[in-house]
Amino acid sequence: MSRFRFEAAAETAASILGPSRAKDLAGLLARGFGRERALTELSTPGVREAVERLYEAVAADRVPCEEAAAYLRGYVAAVLRARDSVQVRTVWSGPSTSAVPVRATAQVLVEVINDARHELLAMTYAARPYPALTRALTEATARGVVVHIVVETLSGAGGLLSGPEPASAFAQVPGVSLWHWSRDRAARDRSRQHAKLAVADRRVLFLGSANLTESAAHRNIEAGVLVRGGEAPERAAEHVVALQRDGVLRPLVA
Repeated sequence: MSRFRFEAAAETAASILGPSRAKDLAGLLARGFGRERALTELSTPGVREAVERLYEAVAADRVPCEEAAAYLRGYVAAVLRARDSVQVRTVWSGPSTSAVPVRATAQVLVEVINDARHELLAMTYAARPYPALTRALTEATARGVVVHIVVETLSGAGGLLSGPEPASAFAQVPGVSLWHWSRDRAARDRSRQHAKLAVADRRVLFLGSANLTESAAHRNIEAGVLVRGGEAPERAAEHVVALQRDGVLRPLVA
């Protein structure tokens, strides 16, 4: 028997409610609670219409409440499984070959930044301003993304970097928090902040050789790995946050 209306309503409700509250709704359905009880317990702006349509579809398609609950739980489980699945691909910049397609590192960096909805963490050794990155970061902060970028400093690089401070590459981006590796002079003479990565919402990780410079993004031969899902993005973000919390990384004062 066709249940397209119910399935569409269930999927819409799950999308609006999110996994946790969608499972709460499934629990209410399984226990036979009606629309008003569900609306009372899930009284969040934007939710009412989706819940009402789901109950209407359950009645219209004559879906038993236990079956509706099972479908909703199954749909949520499938969404979570897809979210947690791991996708890994290499990213190369520079001359192309028939063996490996080349994607500009700049394009991938912008994709990662555009993916962020809540948090973006990045680390780079060198940095120079270029429009694509500046625009993507500005749009990210405008939509409420918390952006933290760890950069090396000229003094920290011990003369191996020249020109303006790497941090100045982000001077035109409002709302970005800049950090640096705080170490004593003896350690600074022998060490560099050389990590290059970007993590969006602890779900997407781009890890590679490219600095946040136009030459690295467009002209150099660079190699990297883009990871979506799994533990790697979350662990990378947790490590950066722990270094901040422990004072290893400290805010960079202009």
